[in-house]
Amino acid sequence: MDNSNSANTKENSMKEIFIEKITVNIGVGSPGERLEHAKNLISKLTGNRKPLETLARKRDPVFKLRKGLPIGVKVTIRGKDTKGFVEKALTARRRPLGQSNFDKEGNISFGVPEYIDFPGAKYDPTIGMFGFDVCVTLARSGKRVALRRFKNSKIGKSHKITKEEGMDFMVKNFNAKIE
Repeated sequence: MDNSNSANTKENSMKEIFIEKITVNIGVGSPGERLEHAKNLISKLTGNRKPLETLARKRDPVFKLRKGLPIGVKVTIRGKDTKGFVEKALTARRRPLGQSNFDKEGNISFGVPEYIDFPGAKYDPTIGMFGFDVCVTLARSGKRVALRRFKNSKIGKSHKITKEEGMDFMVKNFNAKIE
């Protein structure tokens, strides 16, 4: 009976993991010309998507920040473009992913130190050098149950994505090396 149960879990489409979204982030630290260059760069890297400014959450006089000051930009990628972007970002990273790049829900975060390593990107002297962060959020069908406004419910423990499942997903789908 165990064999039929394990066969059912392999065929269960609700257990299938997919990329819900990718968030690409460039932190600049101050408003001005560098922030505008970061906007142009992140727009080019993500296929002309419109970037959103990220704001400082609290005042920090050491870095001359005040609450509400724009200090970075981010773009969210969803849908069929996610797989291609993750493949390009992993080739730009050039190093294997560590276990510290995965959180307990199986999501992945890593940085790319220089944008010129990203396939298809060329150095632009007007922009300068920037690195960026990539955060990949994984999900399973049925996640909406916990997020919906009307009759929301908890997701069962066996349906949540674990760190090990996230690592397996990256190895199987992107041939990622994990240390």
